Amino acid sequence: MGDHTSFSDQHSRIKDPRQPDDESGGDSNVMTTSTIVIPCYNEADRLNVETFRTYVEMHAAVRMLFVNDGSQDQTGAMLDELAAGSERIDALHLEQNAGKAEAVRQGMLAASTHDVDIIGFWDADLSTGLEEIEAFLNIFEERPEIEMVFGSRVNLLGRRVRRKLWRHYIGRFFATIAAWMLSLPIYDTQCGAKMFRNTDEFRTILAAPFLSRWIFDVELLARYIVSRRDTEQPQVEDIVFERPLMAWYDVAGSKLRPRDMFIVARDLSRIRRRCLR
Repeated sequence: MGDHTSFSDQHSRIKDPRQPDDESGGDSNVMTTSTIVIPCYNEADRLNVETFRTYVEMHAAVRMLFVNDGSQDQTGAMLDELAAGSERIDALHLEQNAGKAEAVRQGMLAASTHDVDIIGFWDADLSTGLEEIEAFLNIFEERPEIEMVFGSRVNLLGRRVRRKLWRHYIGRFFATIAAWMLSLPIYDTQCGAKMFRNTDEFRTILAAPFLSRWIFDVELLARYIVSRRDTEQPQVEDIVFERPLMAWYDVAGSKLRPRDMFIVARDLSRIRRRCLR
């Protein structure tokens, strides 16, 4: 989208996650290093700063990169303060609001230039708890053929997945259409918890801005499908792992409104025309 990006003066680069730092942490049994990108737009009133700070202090293999998507409130200042207090937290600032898709893309591109194994993104509202991160990383360690792990909101017995009824039914309708369009048996394309192996292909997939501000997850999968079509590489259905989340909560303050579904439908059509035909 062409918007200029800049780090805060105090955090002009993302620190290499393999460099030692002075903070102690857990995860001695998880050797895989990761950077989690958190897109933020006007999150000053609901960003749980202490939860993020505490998690990073306790998990030495995990870094976090918060992307301020041109917020008009105090989000930018909050993120700078958060980053100033931790060697494994950084803030990236987009000067103008570009939408979640571009904020995530810019953040993952920035993270991908460093020596880190896994890059993911997580919703700032913590509808998916940070405790899921280690479970995702374990899948990458146990299954070397897996290149993407996606959270999936399935309300099974023994799990706590709480969604507004109208959002559940609209989500299921959308997921069915997206799965048909992609020719993938994927259950949930839109959960805001996803992680990827940091590969040359991943960086190429992210090179161009996404067509949609909202459903870039679908377009990202479409780009992988095209990238591997007519090649001897494993196809997308063989490299994605959907993990049913233990808990997910519909947090108030979502930027997506019911009328935005018309825009989503238009974007699905654009992705199909430009990426899959």
